[in-house]
Amino acid sequence: MPKIDVITRNLMLDSLKHYAKDNISFNFLREHDAKNEMPLELIKQMYDPKILGLHLLLIPVEYGGLSGSTTDIYRVCEELARIDLGIATSVFATFLGSDPLNVGGMPEQKAKWFGKIANEQLLVAYGATEADAGSDLVSLRTRAEHVTENGKVTGYKITGSKMWISSGGVADIYTVLAIAPGGVSWFIVERGTPGFTQDAHEDKHGIRLSNTAGLSFDEVYVPAENLIGLTEGQGLRQAQAVFGYTRLMVAAFGLGAGEEAVETAIHYAQQRIQGGGPLVDKQGYMLKLITPHYIRFEGARAFIDFVAKQLDDNSHGLATEGAIAKYYATEEGNNAAEHAIQALGGFGYTKEFSVEKIKRDVKITCIYEGTNEIMEMTIYRGRWKEHLQTRGKYYQDWADKLDAAHAKKSDVGADSAALALRALAKILEECRLQKLTREQFVTFKLGEMIANAEVAAVFAQKCADGIITEGSRFDLAALCAMSRVLSREAAFFVANTGIKYILGAGAGSAAELNAAVSMSAIEDKMSGLIIDSDLISAKLKEIFKK
Repeated sequence: MPKIDVITRNLMLDSLKHYAKDNISFNFLREHDAKNEMPLELIKQMYDPKILGLHLLLIPVEYGGLSGSTTDIYRVCEELARIDLGIATSVFATFLGSDPLNVGGMPEQKAKWFGKIANEQLLVAYGATEADAGSDLVSLRTRAEHVTENGKVTGYKITGSKMWISSGGVADIYTVLAIAPGGVSWFIVERGTPGFTQDAHEDKHGIRLSNTAGLSFDEVYVPAENLIGLTEGQGLRQAQAVFGYTRLMVAAFGLGAGEEAVETAIHYAQQRIQGGGPLVDKQGYMLKLITPHYIRFEGARAFIDFVAKQLDDNSHGLATEGAIAKYYATEEGNNAAEHAIQALGGFGYTKEFSVEKIKRDVKITCIYEGTNEIMEMTIYRGRWKEHLQTRGKYYQDWADKLDAAHAKKSDVGADSAALALRALAKILEECRLQKLTREQFVTFKLGEMIANAEVAAVFAQKCADGIITEGSRFDLAALCAMSRVLSREAAFFVANTGIKYILGAGAGSAAELNAAVSMSAIEDKMSGLIIDSDLISAKLKEIFKK
């Protein structure tokens, strides 16, 4: 359970905001971006317990940390992304690099290494990715050979290379994934160990305030006590155990960066006069470039928080839910930044405004910690399994719960979300009958449909329960309107996309599929869509006038 209460968490977030305001100006960010330079001293300051002590969030209390919950850490990640995604990535690298120890380490290992990280404010890097093993860790080539003495394993010699390692060139401690004789395993390697070298910092498109470098290992000796968990062959299990958690943090990056971009566009629209009035008063401008993003941000926020609360209770797992959160929030963050540039016109295309940089930065969230194509496959596989095991009742049962939510509160769009889930169940079943999952592209689209339907369903349920997700700026009435829009659009997207690709694969008939997914009922729910969207635009204008 969380060990930091909401008041303390908000104080931490306020401290982070004030620190950024005083120490991280836009000119500072632009200068380091132009130089492709990580502000290492700034990161060290942010780790200083007398200033922020951000790294302490991930460390258990018994080892000198704060035992931050998943909720605590995603909220900090969101705020860091609003400041700068390069800086956010630098901080997250320590969170990520410490995960193998947190999940698989023995108590004495945690005491030693977490104690050092906490007390010495050390940077940690996560050494998994290789040239032929990005999202596919099964293809690892880095090896850890036994070093024996009197028939006993006393250590390992690691040989191989890693690439695209965040903080790879500057970290003090590295958790490194390698193939030991007993299977894939995590090892702790310290900077300066003989045979261990760091490659040059990559010249990247974005997140240029983070260090990204390859690692080289030439028979690098580590003692046996540096094998995380002291048992070989646990590495992939340990990595997979935290995918739900780590991908949730990248989802928070997408949310925070996307919101920062669109907020910049709103402030611009308040001042920019066109056709006799400010752009913020123009329906076409708002409904094309601004309002839809805030609707999807709030859906993403609700889903991220929903998954975080489950992780706080269950510690690890939820790989499918984490993949949905990452896919949905990062796709939306990237699209929102693109539209923010368009919203500012020529100004948005210059380095004088932050949206150009945010767009370059946020793209990486669709790539690292598993590309979004891998997320689509992960989502599809997880829910396909549920569909088969329940004989098609997984989404039908969830839709029944939304019907109950609609009966309790009829203005949140839960009825439309239920239609989305029932359409999804029908589409999955048709794919099973027609063996369409042999078409890889169809499975990608299934992952996308699932993500949209589940985010809408969770958002509608939260609104029906009267829950305002922490971090939202909107009142319940505005959130209910957003949920109505999102649920309608999810139902329409699922039904149309499903029919499109089932027919595209040469299966089914249009008339039968339209009837199966209740297309007429879904179309009827579109009534009021623009009215609700205008209501949300008005609320945005009200909020940003304050």
